[in-house]
Order: sequence, then C-alpha cells, then structure tokens
Amino acid sequence: MNKLFLSLLLTAPAFAFAQQGEFKLNGKLGTLNAPAKAYLTYINEGAPVIDSAIISKGSFAFSGKVNGPTMARIIIDHKGVGLQQLDRSADNAIVYLEAANISIASKDSVKNVTVTGSKLNDENKVYLKAIEAPLSVMKAVDAEFTSSPEEKQKDEAYRNAMGARFEKAEEDMKVVQRAYIKANPNSFFSLLALREVTGQPINVAEVEPVFKGLSEDVRNSQAGLDFAKQIDAARSTSVGVTAPDFTQNDVNDKPVSLSSFRGKYVLLDFWASWCAPCRHENPNVVAAYNKFKDKGFTVLGVSLDRPGSKEAWLGAIQKDGLTWTQVSDLKYWDNEAAQLYGVKAIPQNFLIDPAGKIVAANLRGEELHAKLAELIK
Repeated sequence: MNKLFLSLLLTAPAFAFAQQGEFKLNGKLGTLNAPAKAYLTYINEGAPVIDSAIISKGSFAFSGKVNGPTMARIIIDHKGVGLQQLDRSADNAIVYLEAANISIASKDSVKNVTVTGSKLNDENKVYLKAIEAPLSVMKAVDAEFTSSPEEKQKDEAYRNAMGARFEKAEEDMKVVQRAYIKANPNSFFSLLALREVTGQPINVAEVEPVFKGLSEDVRNSQAGLDFAKQIDAARSTSVGVTAPDFTQNDVNDKPVSLSSFRGKYVLLDFWASWCAPCRHENPNVVAAYNKFKDKGFTVLGVSLDRPGSKEAWLGAIQKDGLTWTQVSDLKYWDNEAAQLYGVKAIPQNFLIDPAGKIVAANLRGEELHAKLAELIK
C-alpha cells in the first residue's frame, strides 16, 4: 500500500464527547458484489482499528464501540485486490462514528454517499456547507497545480501565483471557521475548526478566550481536555518565559540537556528525517549556523524520528550537513521534548537567549537571519 495513504487511514484524529457506546454502520452501494470489500479505519482510545466487510448485492455492515464521536474513513476495494494494494486514488470517504445506527447509501461510489441516522453527521453537513466556498477554491487550486506540466510547476512565478491564491483561500476559510465557532459553541466541529485555525505555535492570548467560549460539554470532552493541555504547553513556551528544560540522548547515546547551552543563543529546532518541509528548511538553518556560530549562537536539533529509525535520522544529519548537537528519544510524535513544548507540527523552532528565555518562535528563511542579526552584534 502507498505509505502516505496508509498514514491517512490510521492517523485520522479521534474526538471524544460524552456519547460513548456502540455504533452500527450499514452501507448500500448499488449492486456491488464480491470480490469487492469495504474497509473501515479509525482510531479508538489511541489504538488504530482496521475492519473489513464483504459486500453482497451492494450491502455491507460494520459495528463496534467508540469513546465518543470519532472520525473514520471508509474505503471500497471494488476489485478485491486487497487493502495493501490500494493508494490515495481508492474510492474512500470520511464518516463520523457515534453511538447510533448510521446508514450510508450511494448508487455507485462511496465518495457520493448520503449519510442518515446520525446527528453528528448531520452537523458535519452544516459545517461543510459553511466552509464550502473557500474549500472549493483550495481544492481547485491544488488540482490545477497538480495537473499542470512539471516544467510549469518548477516556474517560480507560477508557483508564487498559485501559492498566493491558495493562501488567500486559506485566510477566507479561517474567517468562515471563526464565524462558525462563534455561532455554534456547542458544536463538535467548532472544536475541530478551532484546532485548524489555531496553527503552531498557539497564540494563547488569542486562542484561550475562544476556547473558553465553547460549551462546557465541548471543553470537558477528551478532545477538549487534550486541546486545553496544548494551550497550557503553549503558555509555558511563549515568548518571554524561561524555556522548559529537558534531557535527551545525542547521536552517541550520551544525555544532553537544554540548560547546558546557557550562555549562548540557542535555536531549539524540532524536525525529522521524514519531514520534507524540515529538510527543505535545513539549508537555511545551516547558513544561519555558519554565519553566527562564532558569535555565541548554536542550534540544538530535536528529531521526531520513529522508533527503530536511528539510521535514517543519522543519514539525514550527514546528508544535510547538520554539524550541531542533535538529540532524540526516537518516539515519533510522542517525543518527550516535543510534548513538553506542545509541538504538533514540524518544522518548529524556539530561539532562546543566553539567560534561557524564549525570545522568538517559528523563525523561517530570512526571518531567522534578521532576528539573529538584531540580537547578536
């Protein structure tokens, strides 16, 4: 199976409210028959679930227990080739599971299903309608760029123009999402929208009042409690506070603490060998390091590489020319330093002054060089 598609199947975030219990999902797709199969993938209580069902005369069924509303993906294997052979082009759709009898139906493709019997999926229709306009623009721009010739994709002017169109649609989307949140404080999708518009790092002063404006049920859900923890982590890593200390092993399995770099400006850089945007940004960090390393500046890299992938981590360090100290516990997104700093997306960085205080965050490109030039004379 295409690894990216597998990632999409298994990393759909799970959101838990009070409605825990058993779901039943009945499907009808025309007159489709074996060897066609249906697959249902979701995450329940932190564990990935992959279920399958035979399709007979277009009908199939799933059942199970969920810890509240949970986003799931239905994949239809029309030819019965097996889940491992499917990729992102496979017939698939998102459905939300809850303690209810949920029905989905379509004449041909699961991409065109109608969902009934579920208040949560009805609510999803309202939310999707609210964001329909900017979302359609984003999809159109992405489709236009992806289908354009490779030479055109490499043209800087074309890339910039397409990027500007996409960013404008993204900003329009955020305006719509903020309006939805304000108008629907008891909605599961208001929490989802808030997570999307928040970005990284979290601006506590802006985000916390909005979060507190959500209903008590939403805030006390598992998803709400998890988001509250992210806000707390952001509060403890905001500009002006002392950077939380931690210790992890370096490439030679020797413990290194952040506090051991006191007396220097330190760019605490969260990245990973598998992260394409991180690898794209690495040359800029290398240039900044070489420019300021003799003026009291260094970098401490923290890798979110997966368990058992130390060789990939070391290979990326060598290939990208990262000559500064690198540490990792090889726990992927459960990296303890990343958890401490509320890191939910990479690349992400924090600039720390010689006294150990955070003076900036998420510096990219020329912005990093400009900030270092401003601070380091």
